[in-house]
Amino acid sequence: MVRQAVRAALFILMTVVALGLPAAWAQAQAQIPGVKHIRLTLVAESDRPRSGTTMRVAFEAVPEAGWHGYWKNPGDAGVETQVAWTLPAGASAGALRYPVPGRLLIAGLMNYVYERPFALLADVTLPAGLAVGTRLPIAAKLTYLVCTEQICVPEQQDVATSVTIGDGTIAPERRAAFDAHARAIPRPLGSPATYQVEQGRLRLSVPYPADASLGQAWFYPAAGGVIDMAAPQQVTRDGDRVVIETKPAATVPTGRIEGVLGTADGQGFALSATPGTVAAGEAGGGVWAAALIAFGGALLGGLLLNVMPCVFPILSLKALSLAKSGESETHARAEALAYTAGVVLVCLALGGILLALRAGGASAGWAFQLQDPRVVGVLLILVAAIALNLAGLFELPTPRFASTSGVGGAFMTGALAAFVATPCTGPFMGAALGAALVLPAVAAMAVFAGLGLGIALPFLLIGFVPALRRRLPRPGAWMQRLRHILSVPMFLTALALAWVLGRQAGVDGMTLGLAAVLLASLGLWWTGRRQHAGRERAGWPAGVALSLALAGVLLVRAAPTVASSVAALPGAQPFSEARLAALQAEGRPVFAYFTADWCLTCKVNEKAAIETQAVADAFAKHKVAVLVGDWTDGDPTLGRFIERHNRAGVPLYLWYAKGAQSPRVLPQILTKATLTGLSS
Repeated sequence: MVRQAVRAALFILMTVVALGLPAAWAQAQAQIPGVKHIRLTLVAESDRPRSGTTMRVAFEAVPEAGWHGYWKNPGDAGVETQVAWTLPAGASAGALRYPVPGRLLIAGLMNYVYERPFALLADVTLPAGLAVGTRLPIAAKLTYLVCTEQICVPEQQDVATSVTIGDGTIAPERRAAFDAHARAIPRPLGSPATYQVEQGRLRLSVPYPADASLGQAWFYPAAGGVIDMAAPQQVTRDGDRVVIETKPAATVPTGRIEGVLGTADGQGFALSATPGTVAAGEAGGGVWAAALIAFGGALLGGLLLNVMPCVFPILSLKALSLAKSGESETHARAEALAYTAGVVLVCLALGGILLALRAGGASAGWAFQLQDPRVVGVLLILVAAIALNLAGLFELPTPRFASTSGVGGAFMTGALAAFVATPCTGPFMGAALGAALVLPAVAAMAVFAGLGLGIALPFLLIGFVPALRRRLPRPGAWMQRLRHILSVPMFLTALALAWVLGRQAGVDGMTLGLAAVLLASLGLWWTGRRQHAGRERAGWPAGVALSLALAGVLLVRAAPTVASSVAALPGAQPFSEARLAALQAEGRPVFAYFTADWCLTCKVNEKAAIETQAVADAFAKHKVAVLVGDWTDGDPTLGRFIERHNRAGVPLYLWYAKGAQSPRVLPQILTKATLTGLSS
């Protein structure tokens, strides 16, 4: 309890002091009388209930964008909602029932919150013996805390409704709404759970059928003092049970503990656990079995990335340069290993940074670095420089990329190939990287290494299998023409990056990025002239120009967020969970897709399948609603939604059939036939 009080005090201190005057001004604005950041409505399930019966009522809550409310156990900081009822004589109300919450980690403090529309349910028992037609007013005052990631505001709201004693009929739309609310409330597990605290770890064993879907699960304790709520949780399947391992609270629990097991689809199971024995080894096999499957998916996904236009030219020229060099078997293997090391180390570095960001509370996903326009600008300069090199404008002296041999050049080429491949996500890769984010850190890093190994595998085989090298075309003048041809996809990649930069940073940012490319190109052209003239230290103009160009793109900043255009399909709308829930309540089928400007796979799918007349006609015929989630700027709300569907990034394609609450996850490579056949 002392630790929780200290962490709560730190949270308040962070809110009041660390943010300074801007936060104080924002809080003053947030506390304007009459302004509420959660819209509350009290709704009764039946407008004409029978006398003496118990009916459900719901406090339907819609948080303002950027704000969140709290679960019954708010976490390391926050306040439980309090309700004061005003009921007719003889009526009574039960306790509030909360839906499964989401998680929000801020400055090391775990918060159990609601960032999207939610409903708190309660049962109201009506007095008996009332005549039909008797009107009964029902009112309540709710006191709660509402916060952004920077400030918190206590609020109160008075809400009311009324019912008339009647025959107990329930309107179909009202019944559907309450059924949806009820599905979000954790259901009793029905079987006892067991936990054990040993060597500084708490292991919780929860009965759960082996054939039931689970996805990314999480244990939410019903009260503090059970676990370190900000600590990672390792969740594994072991036959007909789920084992959750995490760090216990400072005061180790000894009695019965209560909580909720939340699943990936937003469902939850209320559980009660008693002390017992949970063997540490029972969960281990599940982790590494899952890691092995994810490793295989990442390996295949990385292998397929080699056909992407930004990777294929680099791989092709490196392979041909190895055949051209005529070096010994030992040298060929050394280059292959160096190339592989460059690829794998970059994938491990990106994966490690991603895991660190997520441990700090960010909802980052794969290719997270491309959400920063400065990184896109740096990549734009690099890709443009490679394209100019392939076009014959200059020869890179050091490091020796693509066209020359050498262990150092092979390593740097592999590193570059891995870095420029990150905007792409293909078959096998999405699920594998999504699984990596819920595995222990060591297993997750093994999955990222598998991705790197997949990217490097073709060149690794060429280096170690002489028969493959002998099958490569013999060197000749055609290789120079091939270099020029392969510069085309690299120029197209640079053009695409410039477009992404414009989308992220506006016209001014794109202009600055193109100016940096022009400056770098002039320096490289000057270097090429000096190289042809045989000058000593020919590369200094390129060094100076590239340094200035890189400094220039570091000045680029993201433009203010604007509403993205989603008019490619008639009637398409920006994605929000509130809009999704509304469309489902209307009984409409929904196709929701999540994309980003920097995602090559996303854009290919959109042009080749989604944004086609055949799909538009099929969706219009069956009244399919289309929701588009634009993750270009790394919107954390979208990021958390994507994560709940076991994906580490985009693309993500979801199909909600008519009347279905849970979606079908579609393949990451779409065809028109796939989409037109959904609603048939």
